[in-house]
Amino acid sequence: MRSLIHGISQWAEHKSSWLVLFATSLALEVAALYFQYAMGLKPCIMCIYQRTAMYGIVFSALIVVISNNGFTRMLGFAGWAVSAGWGYLLATEHVELLNASNPFFASCEIVPNFPSWLQLHEWIPAVFAAEGDCLENTWQFLSMGMAEWMQIIFATYAIAFIVVFACRLLDKKPF
Repeated sequence: MRSLIHGISQWAEHKSSWLVLFATSLALEVAALYFQYAMGLKPCIMCIYQRTAMYGIVFSALIVVISNNGFTRMLGFAGWAVSAGWGYLLATEHVELLNASNPFFASCEIVPNFPSWLQLHEWIPAVFAAEGDCLENTWQFLSMGMAEWMQIIFATYAIAFIVVFACRLLDKKPF
C-alpha cells in the first residue's frame, strides 16, 4: 500500500500526469465545440459555466506542463481542485433545473455573469456565448443527458484530485 501511495505521489511530479489531465480536459472542450457546431446543440448559461470550469482544469494542467516545479504544481493543484469542485456544483445545479417538478419556475440567466474584468462571452463569443435553453435535454447517451454526464465527469476529476493530493500529503510532498 505504501508503494502505491508513493507511486501516485511521484507520478504527480512527472509532466506526463499533468499532460494526461490537460489532454483529457482539452478533449472534452473540443467535444463541447463539436456538440455546439457540428451537432447544433446550443449551450445554455449552465453549459457555459461548466465549460469555463473545464477550461480551469485545462489551464491548471497546462501551467504545470509548461513549467513543472513546486510553485506551478501548487497552482495546478489549486486550479484543478477549484475547477473540478465548481464544475460539479454547476452540473448538479443544472441537473436539478432539468428535474424540477415545475419547469415554469425552473430557469436560468440568459447572459453569463462573468466578472467585469473577464467578459469571456464578449471576448470569445464563439466559445462562451450562451444561446441555448437550460431546460433543453434532447441529447442522451446511456439514458443520461449532457448535464448528468458532466456531473460524472467533474466528480471523476474531483475524486482523482483527492486521491492524488491525499497521496502527496501521505508521502509528505504536498507540492
